Amino acid sequence: MLRKTSLFIVLFILSVQVFAQKKDDILGKWLNPSGEGQIEIYKRGDKYFGKLAWIKEPNDEKGKPRTDEKNPTESLRTKPLLNLEILKNFVFDDGKWIDGTIYDPKSGKTYSCKLTLKDANQLSVRGFIGVSLIGRTEVFKRVK
Repeated sequence: MLRKTSLFIVLFILSVQVFAQKKDDILGKWLNPSGEGQIEIYKRGDKYFGKLAWIKEPNDEKGKPRTDEKNPTESLRTKPLLNLEILKNFVFDDGKWIDGTIYDPKSGKTYSCKLTLKDANQLSVRGFIGVSLIGRTEVFKRVK
């Protein structure tokens, strides 16, 4: 009986270590569900940020780089979408990246956000207003 209990404890500890998230596991490029863009997540100081590293249609119908035309700040509407920082100020806490924001260039709106790794290649991105219960989750896939 003692042998079975010891084995169970060892296996439990090993499984917890396998699934435990490390701070920098989130770093890298992620493809959004629609396949229209890739977000590169990087670290600055102790916080995590993400920028649009690739977009499917980088140019408008006139052949010029697409800009952040829906931005609520008029002076930022001429800023190119490519390399636009859309994830800001995330901190790692207990296996999640929290207290950050996500900017949606299609609407010009910014939402509270939290990020969670479902596994090494799937990132759950939850944008919300106020409380996390009222929001939307999308799953991004890691770019290899």
